[in-house]
Amino acid sequence: MSHQQDYRGNENGGQRIDASNWLPITASRNAKWYYSAFHNVTAVVGAGILGLPYAMSQTGWFCGSVVLVLSWLITFYSFWQLVEMHEMVPGKRFDRYPELGQHCFGPKLGYWVVMPQQLAVQVATGIVYGVTGGKSLKKCFELIWPAWGDYRTTYFILFFVCLQFVISQAPNFNSLKGVSLLAAIMSIGYAAIAFFASTIQGVHHREGVSYGVRSPTVSGQVFDFLNGCGTIAFAFAGHSVSLEIQATIPSTAEKPSKYAMWKGVVVAYVVVAVCYGTVSVAGYWAYGKHVEDDVLISLMRPAWLIALANFMVFVHVIGSYQVFSMPVFDQIEQYLVEERGLAPGRPLRIICRSIYVAAIGFVSVSVPFFGGLLGLFGGLFFASTSYFMPCIMWLVTQKPKRMSFHWTASWISIVLGFLLAVLSPIGGAHTIIVAFKTYSFFS
Repeated sequence: MSHQQDYRGNENGGQRIDASNWLPITASRNAKWYYSAFHNVTAVVGAGILGLPYAMSQTGWFCGSVVLVLSWLITFYSFWQLVEMHEMVPGKRFDRYPELGQHCFGPKLGYWVVMPQQLAVQVATGIVYGVTGGKSLKKCFELIWPAWGDYRTTYFILFFVCLQFVISQAPNFNSLKGVSLLAAIMSIGYAAIAFFASTIQGVHHREGVSYGVRSPTVSGQVFDFLNGCGTIAFAFAGHSVSLEIQATIPSTAEKPSKYAMWKGVVVAYVVVAVCYGTVSVAGYWAYGKHVEDDVLISLMRPAWLIALANFMVFVHVIGSYQVFSMPVFDQIEQYLVEERGLAPGRPLRIICRSIYVAAIGFVSVSVPFFGGLLGLFGGLFFASTSYFMPCIMWLVTQKPKRMSFHWTASWISIVLGFLLAVLSPIGGAHTIIVAFKTYSFFS
């Protein structure tokens, strides 16, 4: 009997089923360059932007600005590396992050180094977006119909989860292009509202605003700083779906997919620079150290505009949830079809995706700590996939000359990203522990 390795690098006897024409990442490869722009804006300009003023209040004007600018530069560079490495082997496409890891570190080690980290990013994003969607919808209803403010946040999160049960049945990435476009428009819309409303608030009602540190103790200040760095890291999360988005773009020897993909990334990062810079500065300037961990919660007037912004957030995270979930669906369905021999089809898709959405929804209603989750997940998982893992892969495969630009840039990104991954989860965990002292489950 012939033996071959499965997609996880394990020895597998017999014939392996190839479900690439059915799996959500590789089923459709006819995407246009602007599809990648939609998906990347939706993935990168996420709910993390709403926590940036809060992160600035934890890190201060100077340190917060430095961390934000460095994060933009490092992740823009590492995004370019991923786009370039997608087809660095002639005739082969690395359609998934773990596949690139296998090429760099070996079939088995590469899969188990990269896959858990990518999966953690997707799951963490789903949890945070469940919390964000529920809280934003509740705020919207509170402003329009104040009586709805008495209802628990749990009910609004559950409504968000119910919508995801339906939308999660979209078969592949390209079938989400309409949802992703709408989500991208919403993200730009609520960022604009957050900026203008904060600016107006700051101009007319800024008396007594303080920009000092949030915590009165040195230890609290350190924890806040670390959590703020993690929150900023969470705002740069698109790398974990980069290769999967690029896999949907057609590619030929004359016109590789990297050109279309890079156009989309540049558009997304221009939007990121404008939105992140304006919202973080305006939100912190208007409210100082008392800004909420979701800046839209701080905004109160005019009520209809803030309600609209929160509704835009709700619509955006519906689409962004799907963009980050599609690689998870692909992993689950690939395993069940290619390894367990289950028949590909709608029943399998409905069952496995519904179980995943339900599990994520349960965690979202159990631990709805937006600010703490951003800091914890941002450093613990996102720093690796966005800041330093692409750079390590680049050094392994491209072997740039010592002290060259790419060698130096990669090592700087690795060192800073590793420090972020090690230190910032401490601040996020501290924020959650403090919040737990006054929290009752499913409240």
